[in-house]
Amino acid sequence: MKLFVVLCLVSVAVAGPASRAYSPNDVEILQYDNDNIGLGNYKYSYQQSDGTGQSQEGKLINEGQENESLAVTGSYTWVGPDGVTYRITYKADENGYQPEIEQGPGGGIPPALVASLLG
Repeated sequence: MKLFVVLCLVSVAVAGPASRAYSPNDVEILQYDNDNIGLGNYKYSYQQSDGTGQSQEGKLINEGQENESLAVTGSYTWVGPDGVTYRITYKADENGYQPEIEQGPGGGIPPALVASLLG
């Protein structure tokens, strides 16, 4: 009987309301720009209230030629669970994806993150 009472108390505690932590529903879009007609060059950016943001610009290189390609530059930013702001600035072109990782004060870049970004 005591075990039953203890299990009931544990189930009530587990089923109780969750703490008021981060919720994706609390995030607001602070800024959004988009210049893209679907052909050739484009540019967009956004910034959210949780510190997440991204900007990217694509330019058509050698337009109309056999070696036509798209060169992309941009960056994205987020605040990690450790409270540190991380920013990845990148370029992607005929030389592949080339990221540069920056971090705000207060933490190191997790090795797994570096490995996943650099391939």
